Amino acid sequence: MFIDIDCAQEKKYNQNTYGDYFLSKRYPQSGDLIAVLSDGLGSGIKANILATMTATMLLKFVEAGADIKTACEVIMNSLPVCKVRKISYSTFSVAHCSEDGEVKVVEEGNPNFIYISDGKVIEPEYTVIDSDTFKNRHMRVYKLQLKLGDRLIFCSDGVTQAGLGSSELKLGLRRSGLIKFLLEKINESPEISSSELAKFVIRIALNTEVDRRAKDDTSCCVIYYREPRRALIFTGPPYHQEKDSEYAHEFFNSEGKKAICGGTTANLISRELNIPVCCNNVRSVGKLPATSQMEGVDLVTEGILTLTKTVEYLESGFNDKEKNAAYELMQFLLSSDCIEFMVGAKLNQAHYDPNLPIEIEIRKNIIKKMAKILENKYIKKVTVRYI
Repeated sequence: MFIDIDCAQEKKYNQNTYGDYFLSKRYPQSGDLIAVLSDGLGSGIKANILATMTATMLLKFVEAGADIKTACEVIMNSLPVCKVRKISYSTFSVAHCSEDGEVKVVEEGNPNFIYISDGKVIEPEYTVIDSDTFKNRHMRVYKLQLKLGDRLIFCSDGVTQAGLGSSELKLGLRRSGLIKFLLEKINESPEISSSELAKFVIRIALNTEVDRRAKDDTSCCVIYYREPRRALIFTGPPYHQEKDSEYAHEFFNSEGKKAICGGTTANLISRELNIPVCCNNVRSVGKLPATSQMEGVDLVTEGILTLTKTVEYLESGFNDKEKNAAYELMQFLLSSDCIEFMVGAKLNQAHYDPNLPIEIEIRKNIIKKMAKILENKYIKKVTVRYI
């Protein structure tokens, strides 16, 4: 199973930064994923610093192998208490997920998460751990076994308290109101992604406010266990030319979506499999060549230039007025979960310049940087194989 996770946020109206903080990290070797949603007291810079500190410490504790309950207790006892309100400076929810569906959740102060399975809400059992230092702090600890299609929805109180004091919702949206909207949406779109569902929750919260403005920092994180969407990108000719046919057939027979980046690579596939490459009848956009078409392949682009521009888009965002080949490659990558790169190690003479690093090193560095961005920023599962 693949762990699809994303978070959507809206900062409090008239504030320059978020008082909530979301942090997650995927571990490709073990298949585990750790996610933390923290809500700092109040709003603005102070709340952001407290929430960031809490989330970062929790992730580091769990990452270091500390027991999740022990880590949360240390954090809970470390956070100060507001002298005026007599409440914690930061609340949190942390989830440690494995690909086989085993999930450990610890919550302190945040609204209770929502567990949806087979279109129904499940209220799982939990144990309570009291703080040794502060009597009003209690952690809820859950051990869950999720299956394909199950979802966990975490949110800050900006969601459940949306519309608080209004004539229609004097007590706010509340958890029960959020559950109603979630079940309706999932019933309408059973395979809705974590990203879209998280954004939906934020829209519901904003629409619940009388003036459609967030009265508090509002965050929603969704974890969804589903079948992975696989993608394979072939770029650069293989080092051993006698294996061209073997790699061409491996690429073409792979599961999921397929993309080719590089004219030499596309010609190699075309030659070995006897499938023609057809240029699209569109003009090149900017400095990038237009995409091509090949039967059985989802996307065919030029190599180094397009890969470099795609890294730029992934890192800094897409700002061009026209959609080019790099934009299409970016969308191809972002719509996938498990991404594999087949990177040929043969020197491409078309790019060789004795005054510059050889082309294969350029390609390796680009793919390495792209993989890092996809893993860290977009929480994708990425593997790179040199051939």
